[in-house]
Amino acid sequence: MSDPQATYLSDYRPPAYRVTHADLTFDLDPAATRVKARLHLARHPEREPGEPLVLDGEGLSLKAIALDGEPLEADEYAVDDKRLTVHRVPEAFHLDTEVEIAPEANTALEGLYLSNGMYCTQCEAEGFRRITFYPDRPDVMATFSTTVIGGDSEPVLLSNGNPVERGELPGGRHFVTWEDPTPSPATCLPWWPATSRRSRMPSPPPAGAR
Repeated sequence: MSDPQATYLSDYRPPAYRVTHADLTFDLDPAATRVKARLHLARHPEREPGEPLVLDGEGLSLKAIALDGEPLEADEYAVDDKRLTVHRVPEAFHLDTEVEIAPEANTALEGLYLSNGMYCTQCEAEGFRRITFYPDRPDVMATFSTTVIGGDSEPVLLSNGNPVERGELPGGRHFVTWEDPTPSPATCLPWWPATSRRSRMPSPPPAGAR
């Protein structure tokens, strides 16, 4: 795991941009899981206008990026082994990214990894940055919608919140969408798509139910 770094209160600055809501989609594959994220962001009122957007990210292969639905050109952002920087963003916007990660090769036991045939997550304290690009700090509080897609070997697909939709997909795949309406940091996003076929998951409520 990463070595802990001391953070002092005297050095604290709020994030330049706050995430208000995150839509996540995980398409599970041991060697090449695809993670799509749509982050709804707005400038923090205590930060100056015009600052770049800087998101944490480690061990991620960026496949696509778009700002308010428009794909970004190569000179509009920069990515390295620690972060993603979008040079110019408006006051409020949404950012779409798609990354690829390899759970079976993740031996750091942070982010998304395989353990005894089961996908597991460890997001605390800074593991979420190994899942997708995000301001991975505990003072960024957002609501989450998480869709998990798996195959026959992942019959149970779990995440935080309430199951709101499930269905079948081509190629023997299936999905479950979970909604968590309580703002929380990304460190509080555990989920375990179990492989036991004897397991049963709760069914979403009927359409229109409260």
